Amino acid sequence: MRSAVVVFPGSNCDRDAASALARVTGQQPHMLWHADTDVPDVDLIVLPGGFSYGDYLRTGAMAARSPIMREVVSRAGQGVRVLGICNGFQVLCESGLLPGVLFRNEKLQFICKHVPLKVENNDTDFTRLYEKGQDVTMPVAHGEGNYFAEPDIIKKIEDQGQVVFRYADNPNGSTNDIAGLVNEKGNVLGLMPHPERVSEPLHGGRDGAAMFVSLFKNI
Repeated sequence: MRSAVVVFPGSNCDRDAASALARVTGQQPHMLWHADTDVPDVDLIVLPGGFSYGDYLRTGAMAARSPIMREVVSRAGQGVRVLGICNGFQVLCESGLLPGVLFRNEKLQFICKHVPLKVENNDTDFTRLYEKGQDVTMPVAHGEGNYFAEPDIIKKIEDQGQVVFRYADNPNGSTNDIAGLVNEKGNVLGLMPHPERVSEPLHGGRDGAAMFVSLFKNI
């Protein structure tokens, strides 16, 4: 599996994501700078966590308009898998690759802790090695993780099974406890929890490893 990780000014989880991918694939992913205008021939593009452009204006809004994102949007339209983690999820929403928006956390506090999740959909290339209904734990670290969309959009994504992960104990006020969702085609996933931070034993857990192995085995 050929992969790439996009690096924005303020990204701080790009190397974590690259390390997780390298362990699974045996290949170092391409590291793409936000000002690049070309993406190599890859099977997966990762938008990592962090604080792109210092979270100015609105989280992910400036990153969504960076030169590299034009090509990411184009590749997603061609069926390339795109994974957005935390800030990457925000960028996916701001770029229109996923519906909805991420607001400030309900209690207006930055949250940094491990949270329990439930796997809602294991019929995606990102989640095939999980069991539907499986309980997993992953860390979150965000101030704007409160997922919101208009009621008709929420109904649509729920009816179509686009919710992939749901909080078992909602830390941020997200609508319907949504922690992660895919687009209608199923090739773009955004989630606030960090699977790359629980992808090897030294992390204290491996619940995120199955996501990267799922991708490796299903692409």
